[in-house]
Amino acid sequence: MDYLELLVLRLVNLYQFAVIIYILMSWFPGARESSIGQFLKNIVEPYLEPFRKIIPPLGMLDISGVVALITLEFATQGVRVLFSFFR
Repeated sequence: MDYLELLVLRLVNLYQFAVIIYILMSWFPGARESSIGQFLKNIVEPYLEPFRKIIPPLGMLDISGVVALITLEFATQGVRVLFSFFR
């Protein structure tokens, strides 16, 4: 595996974990107002915002985060295919 490919895949994976943590923070009152919550908000909200505009909440359930994570997984597969062309 190429080092650049590995770096890109690790960065996408790290971003996926940031999105998951940010989503789970909504379950705990005041967690998003903490310094870690504010940091994650600054890096995750710009990515989640377009999904929230496209996919409205289903009652009390906001599935836009799940769709965003699935999209990141597709991006991971796309990176793998893209780098396989250069081998």
